[in-house]
Amino acid sequence: MKFVSEVYQLLRERSPELAYQILASLPRARLATIQRRLAPLLQFDVVGSLPAEVSLQIFSYLPFPALLTSALVCRRWHVLSNDQSLWKDLCDVRGWSWRQPSYKFPPVFTHSGLGASQDAWNDSDDEGMGDSDEEAEEEEVADTLMMSELDAAKAELTIMHAELDSGFASMSFAGVSQLIASSSSKIPTRASVYPSGNNSNSPSTKRVNNARPRAGTRHSAPSLLGSLGSPSSSPKPNYKLLHQTRIKLQKRIFTSSYRLSALQTRGAPTNSHTNTIYCLQLYTYPSSGVQVLFTGSRDKTVREWNLSTGLVERVISGIHLSSVLSICVYNGILASAGSDRKIVVWDLEKNKVVKVISDHEDSVLCVRFDDKRLVSCSKDRTVRTYLFPDLAPQFVLGAHRAAVNAVSISDTLIVSGSGDRSIRLWDANTGNLLRTFENHHSRGIASIDFKPPYVLSGSSDKHLRLFDIATLHGWSTSPEFDNISGLVGQGHDLGSSQSGHLSSSFAVLCQACGNSGLVALGGGVSGRQGTNNVHKNVLHRDLVRTVAFGDEFVLSGSYDLSIKVWDRRTGALVADLSGGHTGRIFCIGFDGTKVVSCGEDQVCIYCLFRLFLSLPFNSSLQRICIWDFADGIDTSFIEL
Repeated sequence: MKFVSEVYQLLRERSPELAYQILASLPRARLATIQRRLAPLLQFDVVGSLPAEVSLQIFSYLPFPALLTSALVCRRWHVLSNDQSLWKDLCDVRGWSWRQPSYKFPPVFTHSGLGASQDAWNDSDDEGMGDSDEEAEEEEVADTLMMSELDAAKAELTIMHAELDSGFASMSFAGVSQLIASSSSKIPTRASVYPSGNNSNSPSTKRVNNARPRAGTRHSAPSLLGSLGSPSSSPKPNYKLLHQTRIKLQKRIFTSSYRLSALQTRGAPTNSHTNTIYCLQLYTYPSSGVQVLFTGSRDKTVREWNLSTGLVERVISGIHLSSVLSICVYNGILASAGSDRKIVVWDLEKNKVVKVISDHEDSVLCVRFDDKRLVSCSKDRTVRTYLFPDLAPQFVLGAHRAAVNAVSISDTLIVSGSGDRSIRLWDANTGNLLRTFENHHSRGIASIDFKPPYVLSGSSDKHLRLFDIATLHGWSTSPEFDNISGLVGQGHDLGSSQSGHLSSSFAVLCQACGNSGLVALGGGVSGRQGTNNVHKNVLHRDLVRTVAFGDEFVLSGSYDLSIKVWDRRTGALVADLSGGHTGRIFCIGFDGTKVVSCGEDQVCIYCLFRLFLSLPFNSSLQRICIWDFADGIDTSFIEL
C-alpha cells in the first residue's frame, strides 16, 4: 500500500513533464483538437458564476458603452448586459420614459363665441417687445412702428414688421394634476358636444372641413400606425431600445442631421392661420398619447394641428379681440394671452371657456401655469398671479421698470424678464422679491426659460446666458463682459443676505473649442489668433426672441432667421438651423426629437400682387417649420 502511494505521488510530481512529452509527440492536428477541448477548462468566469442578482449589481456600475462591449464577451455576459433593469436605470437617470402606444385620438372641432366686436382693439400699434428704461430704445421702437401711407397690401406687410417684439419663454412648467374639480375625464366625440338649442351667447362647435393632405408624408410626430392592434399585443418595455434610440437622436443633433419640412405653407391647408403666427407649443394628450401642435396668431385665433397629417383639427376663435401673443397648454387646459389685455383659460376636453381674465392694463405678453397658479406678465410692467381652481387673483408684482416680456415658473418660484435689462426671482407663495439680477444683458430681456436651478435668457443684445440662481455659475455667448463686476445678483440670496458676484464664478465660453474659463480676454473669449472670427460666426446677429430648455441642449431662435442648438453643460454650439424661415423667428418648441418654429416669413412687394392673383386675399405669409431629427426612426415608444 505504501508502494502504491509513493508511485502515485511520483506520478503527480512528474505529471506536467510527462503530459508535455506526450503532447510533444502528437501531430499538430491532434494538438489543435486537444487545445479546443482544454480551453474552457482554463477559463473561469468569476462574474458569470455569481448569482444573477450579484452579477447585475456589478454590471450596474458600468456606463452604457461598457455594457454594449460586455455583451460581446460571452453568452452569459450577453444576457446580463441586456437585462432590462440595467437599461431602465440608465434611462431613469436621464429622465427618459417608455410610452405604450395608445389608440385613441383627440376630438376634432372648431369654436367661435363671445361675439363681441372684432374691431374693438387696434393691432397696429399695441404689440411690441415693450418699453425700455432707455430713451434710445424707446425712440428705436417708435421708429419701427411708423407706417407710410401705402395701399392696403403694403400697409398689411408694414404692420406685421412693426408688431410683436416681446419675448416668450419656452414651454416649460410643472404639470397640472387637477386644475378644475369638475373637469370631465371623457374626451368628447368628433360630433358636436353641445345641443343644437344653445342660445346665441353659448359656444358652438362644428366639424372642421379639412383639406385633403398633399402628397408625401408629413414628417415629425411619432406615427402610431405601425403599432396599431389590440392592447394585449402592446410590446413590453424595451429600455435598451429606448436608450439607444435616444442616443441616436442626440448624435443626429450633434451632426445636424435632420429633415426640414413645413407644416403650413401658403394656401394649404385651407383653414390655416391667415396672419403671422406668434406662439406655439407641442402638446401630448395624456389620455390618448397623440401629440399635436397648438399655435396662436395675429389672426386672433388658436389652432390645433395634427402633426401626422398636417391638418388643422380645432380652431378657437371669437374669444380674443386681437392678436394671440402667448399660449400655454397642459393636462387638457389651454391658457392664451393677447394684445387685447385678456387671458383666456380653455378646457380642451369640454371645449369651452373656463374663465376670461382682464386685469392687465396693456397687452399680455406671456402666460404660464402649473398645478397651483397661473402667472402672466404685461406691457403694463406688472406680473400677476392667480390661484387654481377658481383663478382668484393672488399677487400683483410690480418691481420692473419696463414691460415684462417673459415669465417662467416652478413649484415655488417665479422668474420674470423685462426690458429694463433685469431678471427677477419671486417667491410664488408669498409674492416676495427674492433676488434681482441686474445688467445680465446690455439690453432688454426678450425671452427666458427656467428649470430650477437654472435660468436661460435671451436678449436684444443678441446673446444668451445660462446661470444657476443659487451659485451664479453658468455660461454666456457674449464675447466679452463690459462690466463683469456689475453682473451682480442683488437682494436676498435664497436665504442669505449676501449678494453674489459673477466675476468669480461666471464662465465665459470659447466657441472654437467648447472650453469655459473665468477670464474674459480683450475683445473675445480666447487668446488664440483667429478665435474672434470663429466666435462671431456662431453667435446670433439679431435679437434672441425665444429660448428653450432640453435635457442635453438649449435652443434659441432669433430675428436673424436662425435657430441655434447649444450644449447645455458647456454652451458650445452644437447645431445651426437656418434656411427654414425668410423672416424673423418668433417662437420655437423642442421635444427631444424635433424642433418646431414659427416666424414672419415675408414676400417682397414686387411679388405681392402675383401672390394675391393666385391665392385668396387672406392666404398666410408665413409657415411652421419642423426640423425633424427622428426622420426614419421609430419614436412611438418615446415619452415626449
